[in-house]
This record gives sequence, C-alpha cells and structure tokens, in this order.
Amino acid sequence: MKKNKILFPKKVALLLGAAAVLLLGSTVGSTRAALTYYSENYSAQMNLKHIGVSLVENGQVVSSRDYVSGNEWSGNTEGKLLANMLGENEKFTPGKQYDEAIGVTNSGDIDTFVRVIITKSWKDKEGRKNAELSPDLIELNVPENSGWVVAEDQSTPERMVLYYTKALAPGETTPGLSDTIRIDESVAQQVNKVTDGSTVTYQYKYDGYSFNLDAEVDAVQTHNAKAAIKSAWGVDVSVSDDESSIGF
Repeated sequence: MKKNKILFPKKVALLLGAAAVLLLGSTVGSTRAALTYYSENYSAQMNLKHIGVSLVENGQVVSSRDYVSGNEWSGNTEGKLLANMLGENEKFTPGKQYDEAIGVTNSGDIDTFVRVIITKSWKDKEGRKNAELSPDLIELNVPENSGWVVAEDQSTPERMVLYYTKALAPGETTPGLSDTIRIDESVAQQVNKVTDGSTVTYQYKYDGYSFNLDAEVDAVQTHNAKAAIKSAWGVDVSVSDDESSIGF
C-alpha cells in the first residue's frame, strides 16, 4: 500500500505586518449635525470657533482634522498606526504585548464629547481583507477606569465602538483607550491540510497575512449634547446638568 507523503514547510514566515491605515473621517457629519442645535445667538458666536480632533498614539499625534465652518477644513493630516511598534531590527513575536496607547486630543476651541471606532482585520499582500481569519486574535487591551466605555451593543469581534464619557476641553487629551496590543500566539499553530493526490501539505492559516488596525474618530460639541449626540451618532445618552459627562 502506497503511503501518503506529508510535507511541512522548512521555514514558517508569518508576515504579521503593522500596515494599519488610519481613518479619521466622521467629523464632517457629526460636526454639522451638532451645529444645527445652537440657538441663533449661540450659532453666531460659534462662527469664530471650530471643532477639531487629533488621534494620539503613544504620545504622538498621528492624524488630525479640524472643522471650521461652511464645510471648510483646516489642519488636515493623516498618518499610520503601529508604524513605530517594532524597534530597529526587531522581529515581531506573536504573544508579546507591544505598547499601543491610543487617545484623542481636542484640537478645536470648544468642549466636545468624542467617540472612536476601532476596526481589526487581516489582509493579504494586495490589501484584500480575509473575513475568514479571526479579528479576535488581534487583542487591543482596554484599561479599566480610563473614562472610556466600550459600547458592547454596537461592537462586533471586528469593530469596537468606544465613547469617552467626560467632556474634553480644548487642548486636553484623553487617557489611552488602549495600552497594549498583542497577537495571540495561536496564529503560529493554526494549519490547513491540503491533499493533492498522494501528497498532503500543511499550510499555516495566517501565513502571508498582516494584521490591520483602523481608527475612526469624531466629535460632538457639549452644548445641547443629548440631542446632538442622538443626531450625530444615533444613540441615546444621559447628560449631566453641567454637560461635563455622559452616561449610557
């Protein structure tokens, strides 16, 4: 009886790159929706002010966008997350925790409430997402008592929605909504069995894929926040009497 040959690759090449594209795109709709709730007098005063947000990673601004008025934008910059995750000549190690403190700075000149949407995915060399690979293996740790709340009813394994529950004053930066990122070491253990005639090959499931982390940030002014947040984000919140915090 002829035995099947079992071939194992001599070298495992897990391409777990940090090719994370930053998205900072929701401030247009949120800001414009929020502005509709000002009284005429307050709206006139607000013509001299603007809403702005900057995404901060490990203490450095990686992207920012400011809305002035009349669909006019200023200070628009874009960057990439995870670009400096590895040290010089350092190889990526599944299972190791890497620093990844993501926060938001109010770069405008009015108090705001902010929301961040984190999307995790696996992509091939051509940038195509593979929905069959588990985003749960991309572990972004959310520390407790940071002021950030994960909206579980709006989140999925791929998409995490977080709200900062305190009003953010101009120039202030939130605590990190995350502190570390880790790729579960099981990515190096998951294999697919491929049979071709009498030859059996085991291919590593995540070989050739990179993990991607996208962050989308938007802001709503604190004035008349309950109605503004409902219009901009589609969620019901409670607002403190002094408009300094929100609850769910």
